[in-house]
Amino acid sequence: MTLFKFLASKTFFKHLGFAVGGVILLLTFIFLLLKIYTHHGQALSVPDFTGLTLEEVHKKAKRNKLRIEVADSVFNNNRPKGTVIEQNPVAGFEVKKNRRIFLVMNASNPEKVKMPNIIGVSHRQAEAVLKNAGLEIGRLIHVPDIAVNNVLKQKFNGEEIKEGMLVPKGSKIDLVLGMGLSNQKTQVPDLDHYTLERAKNRIMRSALNIGAIIYDESIINAADSIEAKVWRQYPSFKENKTIRLGSTIDLWLSVDSAVLYPETQIDTTFSNE
Repeated sequence: MTLFKFLASKTFFKHLGFAVGGVILLLTFIFLLLKIYTHHGQALSVPDFTGLTLEEVHKKAKRNKLRIEVADSVFNNNRPKGTVIEQNPVAGFEVKKNRRIFLVMNASNPEKVKMPNIIGVSHRQAEAVLKNAGLEIGRLIHVPDIAVNNVLKQKFNGEEIKEGMLVPKGSKIDLVLGMGLSNQKTQVPDLDHYTLERAKNRIMRSALNIGAIIYDESIINAADSIEAKVWRQYPSFKENKTIRLGSTIDLWLSVDSAVLYPETQIDTTFSNE
């Protein structure tokens, strides 16, 4: 039988049909296995773990057929200790069964850092050194000394602190600064419409201290306190008005435009004719 006659025969088409059918069955079987293995169409929505303790997280993860891994631990004084503050993937993200969820926990105790030596440096240099060490400037205490605006002592919780001692990260370090041998004064800064953070920085650069911080009734939540601006200060600002170094400035803050910008308010009252 010639090749042409074989290709045209029923036997060839019969074998070809068997081969094609076998391939289709094999592919169907493979796709079925893949579907079972990958749980196709069975995505799970990641629950919200933030604010939960690790014990609560594991219970919730088990119910949702997910795995948990603590990727990092930080200290945030504004969040409950020992709870989740971040997760990846985020809540609502769809994942497969047994997916690993990475968590960032809020440590029960703050990280400790070594106190640097800032004695003898200027106020501005001290601020940079403390910031690099994860610390902040607290109160500024000015005393008569020839080293004007230089750090004479460094204090933590009212006590002098030596270089190398461990303190909680983010702590405030009080500085004792020289103010010359006379009652040196500085100009009162104009803080009108400053945010609190900006006002603090300006007061600090003027070698002064923050006094009372008073929010009005327009401040409802944390977001409002961040957006709030100064509408009053004491001592008030006037050209060439000065106060002693280390003095305090009290601040009044608001988000109410009627308080912040009274001159732009339109009088809506009408007199009766």
